Amino acid sequence: MKLLLDADGCPVVDLAVRIARQHNLECIILCDTSHEFSKAGAHTITVSKGADSVDFALVNLVQKGDVVVTQDYGLAAMCLARGAAPLHQDGFVYSDSNIDGLLNQRHTAQKIRRGGGRLKGQAKRGAQQDAAFALALEKLVEG
Repeated sequence: MKLLLDADGCPVVDLAVRIARQHNLECIILCDTSHEFSKAGAHTITVSKGADSVDFALVNLVQKGDVVVTQDYGLAAMCLARGAAPLHQDGFVYSDSNIDGLLNQRHTAQKIRRGGGRLKGQAKRGAQQDAAFALALEKLVEG
Protein backbone atom coordinates (compact mmCIF):
# COMPACT_ATOMS: atom_id res chain seq x y z
CA MET A 1 0.00 0.00 0.00
CA LYS A 2 1.16 3.49 -0.93
CA LEU A 3 -0.29 6.89 -0.13
CA LEU A 4 -0.56 9.16 -3.17
CA LEU A 5 -1.45 12.83 -2.80
CA ASP A 6 -3.00 14.98 -5.50
CA ALA A 7 -1.26 17.94 -3.92
CA ASP A 8 -2.37 20.82 -6.16
CA GLY A 9 -4.60 22.83 -3.86
CA CYS A 10 -4.59 20.17 -1.14
CA PRO A 11 -4.77 21.56 2.41
CA VAL A 12 -3.85 18.28 4.15
CA VAL A 13 -0.44 17.49 2.65
CA ASP A 14 1.45 17.90 5.93
CA LEU A 15 -1.14 15.90 7.88
CA ALA A 16 -1.17 13.08 5.32
CA VAL A 17 2.63 12.88 5.18
CA ARG A 18 2.78 12.74 8.99
CA ILE A 19 0.28 9.87 9.12
CA ALA A 20 2.14 8.02 6.35
CA ARG A 21 5.40 8.33 8.30
CA GLN A 22 3.71 7.04 11.47
CA HIS A 23 2.62 3.93 9.56
CA ASN A 24 5.84 3.51 7.55
CA LEU A 25 3.90 3.96 4.30
CA GLU A 26 5.47 5.05 1.07
CA CYS A 27 4.11 8.52 0.41
CA ILE A 28 4.15 10.15 -3.02
CA ILE A 29 3.20 13.79 -3.54
CA LEU A 30 2.20 14.73 -7.08
CA CYS A 31 2.02 18.36 -8.17
CA ASP A 32 2.58 20.51 -11.22
CA THR A 33 5.30 23.08 -11.76
CA SER A 34 3.23 25.89 -10.22
CA HIS A 35 3.62 24.24 -6.78
CA GLU A 36 6.72 23.24 -4.84
CA PHE A 37 6.65 20.48 -2.27
CA SER A 38 9.53 19.03 -0.36
CA LYS A 39 8.46 17.05 2.67
CA ALA A 40 10.58 14.77 4.80
CA GLY A 41 9.30 11.21 4.49
CA ALA A 42 7.68 11.74 1.09
CA HIS A 43 8.78 11.57 -2.51
CA THR A 44 7.61 14.44 -4.72
CA ILE A 45 6.87 14.06 -8.41
CA THR A 46 6.47 17.33 -10.28
CA VAL A 47 4.81 17.19 -13.68
CA SER A 48 4.35 19.80 -16.39
CA LYS A 49 1.59 22.30 -15.97
CA GLY A 50 -1.50 21.39 -17.92
CA ALA A 51 -5.09 20.34 -17.63
CA ASP A 52 -5.22 17.11 -15.63
CA SER A 53 -1.47 16.43 -15.95
CA VAL A 54 -1.18 15.56 -12.25
CA ASP A 55 -4.31 13.39 -12.45
CA PHE A 56 -2.97 11.30 -15.33
CA ALA A 57 0.45 10.92 -13.69
CA LEU A 58 -1.21 9.75 -10.49
CA VAL A 59 -3.49 7.26 -12.27
CA ASN A 60 -0.44 5.78 -14.00
CA LEU A 61 1.20 5.17 -10.59
CA VAL A 62 -1.77 3.98 -8.53
CA GLN A 63 -2.22 0.29 -7.83
CA LYS A 64 -4.86 -1.85 -6.21
CA GLY A 65 -4.92 -1.24 -2.47
CA ASP A 66 -3.29 2.21 -2.57
CA VAL A 67 -4.86 5.19 -0.83
CA VAL A 68 -5.25 8.38 -2.87
CA VAL A 69 -6.01 11.81 -1.40
CA THR A 70 -7.86 14.04 -3.86
CA GLN A 71 -10.73 16.47 -4.05
CA ASP A 72 -11.21 15.73 -7.76
CA TYR A 73 -14.23 13.49 -8.36
CA GLY A 74 -13.01 12.47 -11.82
CA LEU A 75 -9.65 11.37 -10.47
CA ALA A 76 -11.39 9.55 -7.62
CA ALA A 77 -13.49 7.62 -10.16
CA MET A 78 -10.38 6.58 -12.10
CA CYS A 79 -8.69 5.46 -8.87
CA LEU A 80 -11.73 3.41 -7.87
CA ALA A 81 -11.57 1.69 -11.26
CA ARG A 82 -7.94 0.75 -10.51
CA GLY A 83 -8.87 -0.76 -7.11
CA ALA A 84 -7.53 2.09 -4.98
CA ALA A 85 -9.24 3.79 -2.04
CA PRO A 86 -9.68 7.49 -2.84
CA LEU A 87 -10.21 9.85 0.09
CA HIS A 88 -11.44 13.45 0.02
CA GLN A 89 -9.52 16.08 1.99
CA ASP A 90 -12.61 16.55 4.21
CA GLY A 91 -12.54 12.91 5.29
CA PHE A 92 -15.14 11.15 3.19
CA VAL A 93 -14.17 8.04 1.30
CA TYR A 94 -15.21 7.84 -2.33
CA SER A 95 -16.91 4.57 -3.18
CA ASP A 96 -18.73 2.82 -5.98
CA SER A 97 -21.99 3.76 -4.24
CA ASN A 98 -21.35 7.53 -4.08
CA ILE A 99 -19.14 8.37 -7.06
CA ASP A 100 -21.90 8.50 -9.70
CA GLY A 101 -23.87 11.05 -7.68
CA LEU A 102 -20.77 13.16 -7.11
CA LEU A 103 -19.86 13.11 -10.80
CA ASN A 104 -23.43 14.10 -11.66
CA GLN A 105 -23.23 17.04 -9.21
CA ARG A 106 -19.97 18.13 -10.82
CA HIS A 107 -21.49 17.95 -14.29
CA THR A 108 -24.53 19.97 -13.22
CA ALA A 109 -22.32 22.62 -11.60
CA GLN A 110 -20.24 22.89 -14.79
CA LYS A 111 -23.40 23.41 -16.85
CA ILE A 112 -24.55 26.17 -14.51
CA ARG A 113 -21.18 27.94 -14.68
CA ARG A 114 -20.99 27.62 -18.47
CA GLY A 115 -24.45 29.20 -18.65
CA GLY A 116 -23.21 32.21 -16.68
CA GLY A 117 -24.57 31.07 -13.33
CA ARG A 118 -22.73 31.35 -10.05
CA LEU A 119 -22.46 28.82 -7.27
CA LYS A 120 -21.72 29.35 -3.61
CA GLY A 121 -18.09 28.65 -2.75
CA GLN A 122 -16.86 26.31 -0.07
CA ALA A 123 -16.95 27.34 3.56
CA LYS A 124 -13.65 28.19 5.23
CA ARG A 125 -11.74 25.09 6.23
CA GLY A 126 -11.68 24.35 9.93
CA ALA A 127 -10.19 21.94 12.43
CA GLN A 128 -13.20 19.65 12.08
CA GLN A 129 -12.32 18.83 8.48
CA ASP A 130 -8.71 18.08 9.42
CA ALA A 131 -9.85 15.80 12.25
CA ALA A 132 -12.32 13.98 9.96
CA PHE A 133 -9.61 13.55 7.33
CA ALA A 134 -7.06 12.20 9.85
CA LEU A 135 -9.59 9.74 11.27
CA ALA A 136 -10.62 8.48 7.82
CA LEU A 137 -7.01 8.13 6.65
CA GLU A 138 -6.07 6.23 9.81
CA LYS A 139 -8.98 3.81 9.24
CA LEU A 140 -7.97 3.21 5.62
CA VAL A 141 -4.31 2.67 6.50
CA GLU A 142 -5.06 0.34 9.40
CA GLY A 143 -7.49 -1.67 7.28
